[in-house]
Amino acid sequence: MACCLMCRKDIEQTIEAPGGNKVKAFSYSELRKATHDFSGANKVGEGGFGSVFRGRLKDGTIIAVKVLSAHSKQGIREFFTELTAISDIVHENLITLVGCCAEGPHRILVYNYLENNSLAHTLLGKGYSSIRFNWRVRVKIAVGVAHGLAFLHEEIHPPIIHRDIKASNILLDKDLTPKISDFGLARLLPPNATHVSTRVAGTIGYLAPEYAVRGQVTKKSDIYSFGVLLLEIVSGRCNHNNRLPYEDQFLLERDMDML
Repeated sequence: MACCLMCRKDIEQTIEAPGGNKVKAFSYSELRKATHDFSGANKVGEGGFGSVFRGRLKDGTIIAVKVLSAHSKQGIREFFTELTAISDIVHENLITLVGCCAEGPHRILVYNYLENNSLAHTLLGKGYSSIRFNWRVRVKIAVGVAHGLAFLHEEIHPPIIHRDIKASNILLDKDLTPKISDFGLARLLPPNATHVSTRVAGTIGYLAPEYAVRGQVTKKSDIYSFGVLLLEIVSGRCNHNNRLPYEDQFLLERDMDML
């Protein structure tokens, strides 16, 4: 797949992504300076295959820099998957890919920076937040995520199945507009196909049972994950909390028992 990515000496400012779309190319030196040498003080997130840093370009633009592990096949796969999935997609409720770096062993994705971090960090209490999540804000977030998913499933051809809808992948901008992020596990749904058979991936607690058992991912897999996310948005608590008594640890089971 690496051969699909073409860095050209005669076009130093763009990279051709696997789908043929042109993506802005950043040099490693430029991103290193923007993040103060990937300083820990600028680290804003940690993913399964790399870290995310806040950076500032020469023109003052604030960016989010996702550095994927150069020693991980999963990290390299995530790099190409994200380029393939969202290099030419623009939607109010999806994160915007600004560019990337594929210099030497480095695989880095650059996004627009979102000021209010993720739902996991703010609403669900994994970090301090001064945001007031009243019902109007919660409804806005829930509807926004639904719009983003509908766009991926119904308005893009072939449809994109995200496979990892969860609170930490829903980012909030300064106006608390939600943006679906992290397309490293995404899969394209071929024409006339009902599902894609793949190894099970995602986050425990958000996985649809039929996907977890059979490894067949469908649009419904994302919808199930979205349903779990809705419960978290409404309740303000994580879908799993091992600090609670065992019978209350799993949000979905607890709510089902109350029906």
